[in-house]
Amino acid sequence: MEGGFFNTRFLFLVFYVVMLANDLLVNVHGQGTRLGFYSTTCPRAESIVRSTVQAHFNSDPSVAAGILRLHFHDCFVRGCDASVLVDGSGTEKTASANGGLRGFEVVDDAKKQLEAACPGVVSCADILALAARDSVVLSGGVRWEVPTGRRDGRVSKASDAENLPGPSESVHQQKQKFAAKGLNTQDLVTLVGGHTIGTTACLFFTNRLYNFDGNGNPDPSINPSFLPQLRSLCPQNGDGFNRVALDFGSQNRFDTSYFNNLKKGQGILQSDQVLSSDASTKPFVQRYMGGKIFNVEFGKAMVKMSNIEVLTGNKGEIRKKCSAFN
Repeated sequence: MEGGFFNTRFLFLVFYVVMLANDLLVNVHGQGTRLGFYSTTCPRAESIVRSTVQAHFNSDPSVAAGILRLHFHDCFVRGCDASVLVDGSGTEKTASANGGLRGFEVVDDAKKQLEAACPGVVSCADILALAARDSVVLSGGVRWEVPTGRRDGRVSKASDAENLPGPSESVHQQKQKFAAKGLNTQDLVTLVGGHTIGTTACLFFTNRLYNFDGNGNPDPSINPSFLPQLRSLCPQNGDGFNRVALDFGSQNRFDTSYFNNLKKGQGILQSDQVLSSDASTKPFVQRYMGGKIFNVEFGKAMVKMSNIEVLTGNKGEIRKKCSAFN
Protein backbone atom coordinates (compact mmCIF):
# COMPACT_ATOMS: atom_id res chain seq x y z
CA MET A 1 0.00 0.00 0.00
CA GLU A 2 2.79 2.40 0.95
CA GLY A 3 4.68 1.65 -2.27
CA GLY A 4 1.50 2.19 -4.29
CA PHE A 5 0.91 5.54 -2.61
CA PHE A 6 4.41 6.78 -3.37
CA ASN A 7 4.29 5.49 -6.95
CA THR A 8 1.03 7.34 -7.49
CA ARG A 9 2.40 10.52 -5.96
CA PHE A 10 5.56 10.22 -8.08
CA LEU A 11 3.55 9.73 -11.28
CA PHE A 12 1.39 12.73 -10.42
CA LEU A 13 4.53 14.83 -9.88
CA VAL A 14 5.96 13.75 -13.23
CA PHE A 15 2.66 14.57 -14.95
CA TYR A 16 2.59 18.02 -13.31
CA VAL A 17 6.17 18.79 -14.36
CA VAL A 18 5.49 17.72 -17.96
CA MET A 19 2.35 19.87 -18.14
CA LEU A 20 4.22 22.84 -16.64
CA ALA A 21 7.02 22.38 -19.16
CA ASN A 22 4.51 22.30 -22.00
CA ASP A 23 2.92 25.53 -20.77
CA LEU A 24 6.32 27.19 -20.51
CA LEU A 25 7.26 26.01 -23.99
CA VAL A 26 4.08 27.47 -25.45
CA ASN A 27 4.64 30.79 -23.70
CA VAL A 28 8.26 30.95 -24.86
CA HIS A 29 7.03 30.74 -28.44
CA GLY A 30 4.63 33.57 -27.75
CA GLN A 31 1.46 31.68 -28.36
CA GLY A 32 -0.23 30.66 -25.14
CA THR A 33 -2.95 28.68 -26.92
CA ARG A 34 -3.22 24.92 -27.22
CA LEU A 35 -5.32 22.20 -28.76
CA GLY A 36 -8.18 20.91 -26.64
CA PHE A 37 -8.22 23.89 -24.29
CA TYR A 38 -11.92 23.36 -23.55
CA SER A 39 -11.82 19.54 -23.45
CA THR A 40 -12.83 19.45 -19.77
CA THR A 41 -14.38 22.87 -19.16
CA CYS A 42 -16.66 22.87 -22.21
CA PRO A 43 -16.30 19.65 -24.23
CA ARG A 44 -18.96 20.62 -26.77
CA ALA A 45 -17.47 24.06 -27.53
CA GLU A 46 -16.18 23.26 -31.01
CA SER A 47 -19.26 21.28 -32.03
CA ILE A 48 -21.56 24.10 -30.90
CA VAL A 49 -19.62 26.62 -32.96
CA ARG A 50 -19.53 24.27 -35.94
CA SER A 51 -23.27 23.58 -35.91
CA THR A 52 -24.02 27.29 -35.56
CA VAL A 53 -21.86 28.20 -38.54
CA GLN A 54 -23.43 25.33 -40.49
CA ALA A 55 -26.95 26.62 -39.82
CA HIS A 56 -26.13 30.14 -40.99
CA PHE A 57 -24.16 28.82 -43.97
CA ASN A 58 -27.13 26.71 -45.05
CA SER A 59 -29.23 29.87 -45.23
CA ASP A 60 -26.54 32.01 -46.85
CA PRO A 61 -23.24 30.45 -48.06
CA SER A 62 -21.74 33.91 -48.58
CA VAL A 63 -21.57 34.37 -44.80
CA ALA A 64 -18.48 32.13 -44.79
CA ALA A 65 -16.35 34.78 -46.49
CA GLY A 66 -17.71 37.36 -44.06
CA ILE A 67 -16.61 35.37 -41.03
CA LEU A 68 -13.16 34.72 -42.52
CA ARG A 69 -12.67 38.44 -43.18
CA LEU A 70 -13.96 39.26 -39.71
CA HIS A 71 -11.28 37.06 -38.13
CA PHE A 72 -8.57 38.60 -40.31
CA HIS A 73 -9.62 42.15 -39.43
CA ASP A 74 -9.70 41.25 -35.74
CA CYS A 75 -6.22 39.73 -35.64
CA PHE A 76 -4.56 42.50 -37.64
CA VAL A 77 -5.51 45.31 -35.27
CA ARG A 78 -4.98 44.51 -31.58
CA GLY A 79 -4.29 40.83 -32.10
CA CYS A 80 -6.93 38.09 -32.03
CA ASP A 81 -8.89 39.45 -29.07
CA ALA A 82 -12.41 39.91 -30.51
CA SER A 83 -12.08 43.70 -30.24
CA VAL A 84 -13.65 44.04 -33.70
CA LEU A 85 -16.93 42.62 -32.36
CA VAL A 86 -17.63 45.38 -29.84
CA ASP A 87 -20.51 47.79 -30.48
CA GLY A 88 -20.39 51.49 -29.66
CA SER A 89 -19.23 54.86 -30.86
CA GLY A 90 -15.57 54.94 -31.82
CA THR A 91 -15.00 51.16 -31.67
CA GLU A 92 -13.10 49.17 -34.33
CA LYS A 93 -16.39 48.16 -35.89
CA THR A 94 -17.03 51.81 -36.85
CA ALA A 95 -13.69 52.31 -38.65
CA SER A 96 -13.92 52.99 -42.38
CA ALA A 97 -11.55 50.08 -43.07
CA ASN A 98 -14.08 47.78 -41.39
CA GLY A 99 -16.99 48.95 -43.48
CA GLY A 100 -18.99 46.03 -44.84
CA LEU A 101 -17.79 43.53 -42.24
CA ARG A 102 -20.37 40.83 -41.66
CA GLY A 103 -20.89 37.61 -39.74
CA PHE A 104 -21.37 39.24 -36.34
CA GLU A 105 -24.70 37.50 -35.90
CA VAL A 106 -23.06 34.09 -36.30
CA VAL A 107 -20.59 34.77 -33.50
CA ASP A 108 -23.35 36.19 -31.29
CA ASP A 109 -25.52 33.16 -31.93
CA ALA A 110 -22.71 30.75 -31.04
CA LYS A 111 -21.87 32.75 -27.92
CA LYS A 112 -25.48 32.63 -26.73
CA GLN A 113 -25.53 28.85 -27.04
CA LEU A 114 -22.15 28.46 -25.36
CA GLU A 115 -23.19 30.65 -22.45
CA ALA A 116 -26.17 28.37 -21.93
CA ALA A 117 -23.97 25.27 -22.00
CA CYS A 118 -20.80 26.58 -20.30
CA PRO A 119 -21.33 30.03 -18.74
CA GLY A 120 -18.28 32.30 -18.70
CA VAL A 121 -15.91 29.74 -20.23
CA VAL A 122 -15.47 30.19 -24.01
CA SER A 123 -14.08 33.49 -25.29
CA CYS A 124 -15.46 35.39 -28.25
CA ALA A 125 -11.94 35.43 -29.72
CA ASP A 126 -11.89 31.62 -29.76
CA ILE A 127 -15.40 31.47 -31.21
CA LEU A 128 -14.27 33.68 -34.08
CA ALA A 129 -11.13 31.61 -34.73
CA LEU A 130 -13.14 28.38 -34.77
CA ALA A 131 -15.91 29.87 -36.90
CA ALA A 132 -13.36 31.05 -39.48
CA ARG A 133 -11.99 27.51 -39.78
CA ASP A 134 -15.47 26.03 -40.07
CA SER A 135 -16.42 28.58 -42.72
CA VAL A 136 -13.49 27.52 -44.88
CA VAL A 137 -14.33 23.84 -44.47
CA LEU A 138 -17.97 24.40 -45.41
CA SER A 139 -16.80 26.26 -48.51
CA GLY A 140 -14.74 23.30 -49.67
CA GLY A 141 -11.44 23.88 -47.89
CA VAL A 142 -9.44 21.41 -45.82
CA ARG A 143 -9.92 21.27 -42.05
CA TRP A 144 -7.12 22.23 -39.66
CA GLU A 145 -6.84 22.04 -35.88
CA VAL A 146 -7.39 25.35 -34.08
CA PRO A 147 -5.45 25.97 -30.85
CA THR A 148 -7.70 27.73 -28.31
CA GLY A 149 -7.30 29.55 -25.02
CA ARG A 150 -7.55 33.16 -26.21
CA ARG A 151 -9.21 35.73 -23.99
CA ASP A 152 -11.17 38.79 -25.04
CA GLY A 153 -9.68 42.27 -25.06
CA ARG A 154 -11.01 45.21 -23.08
CA VAL A 155 -10.12 47.89 -25.64
CA SER A 156 -11.62 48.64 -29.07
CA LYS A 157 -10.74 51.87 -30.91
CA ALA A 158 -11.51 52.80 -34.50
CA SER A 159 -8.16 54.58 -34.82
CA ASP A 160 -6.34 51.28 -34.29
CA ALA A 161 -7.81 49.95 -37.55
CA GLU A 162 -6.06 52.55 -39.71
CA ASN A 163 -3.16 50.23 -40.48
CA LEU A 164 -5.19 47.37 -41.95
CA PRO A 165 -3.94 46.30 -45.41
CA GLY A 166 -5.69 48.25 -48.16
CA PRO A 167 -7.06 47.28 -51.62
CA SER A 168 -4.64 49.44 -53.60
CA GLU A 169 -1.39 48.73 -51.80
CA SER A 170 1.84 47.59 -53.40
CA VAL A 171 3.50 44.31 -52.51
CA HIS A 172 6.09 46.27 -50.52
CA GLN A 173 3.41 47.96 -48.43
CA GLN A 174 1.59 44.69 -47.83
CA LYS A 175 4.79 42.92 -46.82
CA GLN A 176 5.57 45.65 -44.30
CA LYS A 177 2.16 45.33 -42.65
CA PHE A 178 2.33 41.54 -42.53
CA ALA A 179 5.90 41.59 -41.21
CA ALA A 180 4.77 43.92 -38.41
CA LYS A 181 2.52 41.08 -37.26
CA GLY A 182 5.22 38.42 -37.53
CA LEU A 183 4.01 37.08 -40.89
CA ASN A 184 6.34 36.47 -43.84
CA THR A 185 5.89 36.75 -47.61
CA GLN A 186 4.49 33.24 -47.97
CA ASP A 187 1.99 33.95 -45.20
CA LEU A 188 0.95 37.09 -47.09
CA VAL A 189 0.20 35.29 -50.35
CA THR A 190 -1.41 32.37 -48.53
CA LEU A 191 -3.74 34.45 -46.37
CA VAL A 192 -4.71 36.83 -49.16
CA GLY A 193 -5.66 33.64 -50.99
CA GLY A 194 -8.68 33.68 -48.68
CA HIS A 195 -10.11 35.97 -51.37
CA THR A 196 -11.02 32.75 -53.16
CA ILE A 197 -14.36 33.26 -51.43
CA GLY A 198 -16.29 36.49 -51.05
CA THR A 199 -16.93 39.76 -52.84
CA THR A 200 -15.79 43.38 -52.80
CA ALA A 201 -17.46 46.70 -53.60
CA CYS A 202 -16.84 48.48 -56.91
CA LEU A 203 -15.59 51.58 -55.11
CA PHE A 204 -12.44 49.71 -54.07
CA PHE A 205 -11.23 49.11 -57.63
CA THR A 206 -13.19 51.35 -60.04
CA ASN A 207 -10.08 53.50 -60.58
CA ARG A 208 -8.46 50.47 -62.23
CA LEU A 209 -11.22 50.35 -64.82
CA TYR A 210 -11.37 53.96 -65.94
CA ASN A 211 -8.62 56.21 -64.64
CA PHE A 212 -5.78 54.16 -63.24
CA ASP A 213 -2.93 56.44 -64.27
CA GLY A 214 -4.81 59.74 -64.07
CA ASN A 215 -5.10 59.97 -67.87
CA GLY A 216 -8.36 58.13 -68.33
CA ASN A 217 -6.77 54.75 -69.00
CA PRO A 218 -7.44 51.38 -67.33
CA ASP A 219 -4.87 49.42 -65.35
CA PRO A 220 -2.70 47.70 -68.00
CA SER A 221 -2.42 44.60 -65.80
CA ILE A 222 -6.14 43.86 -66.34
CA ASN A 223 -6.72 41.31 -69.11
CA PRO A 224 -8.26 43.35 -71.99
CA SER A 225 -10.87 40.67 -72.63
CA PHE A 226 -11.91 40.81 -68.95
CA LEU A 227 -12.21 44.59 -68.78
CA PRO A 228 -15.67 44.86 -70.45
CA GLN A 229 -17.12 42.40 -67.91
CA LEU A 230 -15.83 44.43 -64.99
CA ARG A 231 -17.05 47.68 -66.52
CA SER A 232 -20.52 46.21 -67.00
CA LEU A 233 -20.59 45.27 -63.31
CA CYS A 234 -19.15 48.61 -62.20
CA PRO A 235 -20.25 51.35 -64.64
CA GLN A 236 -18.39 54.64 -64.52
CA ASN A 237 -20.11 56.94 -61.99
CA GLY A 238 -22.33 53.99 -61.05
CA ASP A 239 -23.18 52.60 -57.62
CA GLY A 240 -19.88 52.10 -55.84
CA PHE A 241 -21.48 49.64 -53.47
CA ASN A 242 -22.27 47.06 -56.17
CA ARG A 243 -20.57 43.78 -55.26
CA VAL A 244 -18.18 41.79 -57.45
CA ALA A 245 -16.71 38.34 -56.74
CA LEU A 246 -13.05 38.48 -55.71
CA ASP A 247 -12.56 35.06 -57.30
CA PHE A 248 -14.50 35.62 -60.49
CA GLY A 249 -16.71 32.63 -61.27
CA SER A 250 -16.03 30.81 -57.99
CA GLN A 251 -16.94 33.18 -55.18
CA ASN A 252 -18.43 30.60 -52.81
CA ARG A 253 -15.92 27.81 -53.40
CA PHE A 254 -12.64 27.59 -51.50
CA ASP A 255 -10.31 26.51 -54.28
CA THR A 256 -7.24 27.57 -56.26
CA SER A 257 -9.01 29.39 -59.10
CA TYR A 258 -8.20 32.70 -57.39
CA PHE A 259 -4.50 32.19 -58.18
CA ASN A 260 -5.23 31.07 -61.73
CA ASN A 261 -7.25 34.27 -62.21
CA LEU A 262 -4.27 36.35 -61.06
CA LYS A 263 -2.08 34.73 -63.71
CA LYS A 264 -4.71 35.53 -66.36
CA GLY A 265 -4.89 39.20 -65.32
CA GLN A 266 -8.29 38.72 -63.73
CA GLY A 267 -7.49 39.83 -60.21
CA ILE A 268 -10.11 42.27 -58.93
CA LEU A 269 -8.20 44.34 -56.40
CA GLN A 270 -4.93 46.01 -57.31
CA SER A 271 -3.35 44.62 -54.14
CA ASP A 272 -4.26 41.11 -55.33
CA GLN A 273 -3.14 41.43 -58.94
CA VAL A 274 0.33 42.74 -58.08
CA LEU A 275 1.07 39.47 -56.25
CA SER A 276 1.38 37.69 -59.59
CA SER A 277 4.05 40.00 -60.97
CA ASP A 278 6.30 40.85 -58.02
CA ALA A 279 9.42 38.68 -57.88
CA SER A 280 8.98 37.90 -54.19
CA THR A 281 5.34 36.81 -54.35
CA LYS A 282 4.99 35.37 -57.86
CA PRO A 283 6.57 31.98 -56.97
CA PHE A 284 3.92 31.39 -54.30
CA VAL A 285 1.10 32.36 -56.66
CA GLN A 286 2.42 29.84 -59.19
CA ARG A 287 2.89 27.18 -56.51
CA TYR A 288 -0.72 27.50 -55.37
CA MET A 289 -2.30 27.34 -58.81
CA GLY A 290 -2.91 23.61 -58.68
CA GLY A 291 -3.10 20.68 -56.29
CA LYS A 292 -3.79 20.61 -52.57
CA ILE A 293 -0.72 22.50 -51.33
CA PHE A 294 -2.66 25.75 -50.95
CA ASN A 295 -5.21 24.18 -48.61
CA VAL A 296 -2.48 22.74 -46.41
CA GLU A 297 -0.49 25.96 -46.27
CA PHE A 298 -3.63 28.03 -45.65
CA GLY A 299 -4.38 26.08 -42.49
CA LYS A 300 -0.82 26.58 -41.25
CA ALA A 301 -0.93 30.31 -41.98
CA MET A 302 -4.29 30.67 -40.26
CA VAL A 303 -2.94 29.05 -37.09
CA LYS A 304 0.02 31.41 -37.21
CA MET A 305 -2.20 34.45 -37.75
CA SER A 306 -4.67 33.39 -35.08
CA ASN A 307 -1.88 33.56 -32.49
CA ILE A 308 -0.99 37.20 -33.16
CA GLU A 309 -0.72 39.08 -29.86
CA VAL A 310 -3.22 36.81 -28.13
CA LEU A 311 -4.35 37.41 -24.56
CA THR A 312 -4.13 34.29 -22.39
CA GLY A 313 -4.04 33.31 -18.74
CA ASN A 314 -5.37 36.13 -16.59
CA LYS A 315 -5.17 38.81 -19.27
CA GLY A 316 -8.31 40.29 -20.77
CA GLU A 317 -11.66 38.72 -19.95
CA ILE A 318 -14.28 36.21 -21.09
CA ARG A 319 -17.15 38.36 -22.33
CA LYS A 320 -20.72 37.45 -21.55
CA LYS A 321 -21.77 39.09 -24.82
CA CYS A 322 -19.37 39.43 -27.72
CA SER A 323 -20.67 42.88 -28.63
CA ALA A 324 -19.97 44.45 -25.22
CA PHE A 325 -17.28 44.49 -22.56
CA ASN A 326 -18.27 42.95 -19.23
